[in-house]
Amino acid sequence: MRRSFKFLLRPTSKQATALTQMLVDHWSLYNAALQERRDAYRHVSKTTVRYGDQSAQLKDIRAVDPERQGRWSFSSQQATLRRLDKAMQAFFRRVKAGDKPGYPRFRGVNWFDTVEFPKDGDGCRWNSTPNDSITRVRLQGVGHVRVHQHRPVLGVVKTVSVKREGRRWHVVLACDEVPAAPLAVTGRHIGIDLGVAHFLTISDGTHVPNPRYARAAADALARAQQDLSRCVRGSGRRRKARRVVATVHRKICRQRLDHAHKAALALVRGADVIGHERLRIVSMVRAPKPRPDPDQPGVFAPNGAAAKGGLNRSIHDAGWGVFLGILAHKAESAGRRLIPVDPRDTSRTCPRCGHVSRDNRVNQAVFRCVACGHTANADVNAAVNIAHRAGLVLREAPAA
Repeated sequence: MRRSFKFLLRPTSKQATALTQMLVDHWSLYNAALQERRDAYRHVSKTTVRYGDQSAQLKDIRAVDPERQGRWSFSSQQATLRRLDKAMQAFFRRVKAGDKPGYPRFRGVNWFDTVEFPKDGDGCRWNSTPNDSITRVRLQGVGHVRVHQHRPVLGVVKTVSVKREGRRWHVVLACDEVPAAPLAVTGRHIGIDLGVAHFLTISDGTHVPNPRYARAAADALARAQQDLSRCVRGSGRRRKARRVVATVHRKICRQRLDHAHKAALALVRGADVIGHERLRIVSMVRAPKPRPDPDQPGVFAPNGAAAKGGLNRSIHDAGWGVFLGILAHKAESAGRRLIPVDPRDTSRTCPRCGHVSRDNRVNQAVFRCVACGHTANADVNAAVNIAHRAGLVLREAPAA
């Protein structure tokens, strides 16, 4: 299996300056390549420029500008061009599918934070001083940078990426052939219902509380953003205020990730089969469409946008997508079965008699079947239905 390992870098002041310059030069290459593609398409003949054409120009670019482009790894520059090519391919794929295209945009210098080295040993070397007590990674043009390695690296290192997060630097290793670590069989089969009132509810009746990290940090974030709004653009005071805002956001992100890892680990340790709803989170957080008032031209009727906005913030704060991704990786590593099921009517179906009605859901917390009178917590009832559907999928799988 394939896994990634992320470690904090401890560069010297000179190395930090070199890392920053490396990002700036790759950012410049990315924007120049995007400009070339735009200009070629706007030409009368609508010339198409592809990755192979731009990669072939790298040798001349490095020769013309040896101080900026020539000092960095050729492979990392190719990876930057592939990154642009991937964005262009996604754009054309959305155009053909009739979706909102979203043409690739020029990146600001603060919005380009990662440089990838496609192969360990080509422009970079992980654990470049294996006989030393301190782990280091060698980067072309930067040198041997100290790494805070807090856990062992498993498998074979394939790609190495350097990432900037605020004023910190990280190295990300993508490794193949990572051995799985299957856990002991428990014999349990559960379903989980993701929500806002509770982060998740298990079919055995267990509720995992929603920590609401963004809401807890809302006041501190509001103060930081107010201070930022009062600063003059381009000033040193504004740069400091931006760092304060970014620090608050990073803390929320780390807290959310930590909670997701712990919740996912508890699930895979406690059950062999885990069922969950196949959620389309992008559609769930979409803003409601305006409702024109038929009696008053130019006036719009209430559409519940304010209430929906609050729900959307709560969904984003819960971080369902991040959690499900982490759960999938941990389940694969532990040898567990993760089964996504159809989410339709899971909260309206009675698990005893099978009756489906919107009237079964009395309110946010109570489920009462209008046919048989079965009463249960609404979230637990949905989790039980999810577990039943996951069991049906599991039974039908061998016959498929």
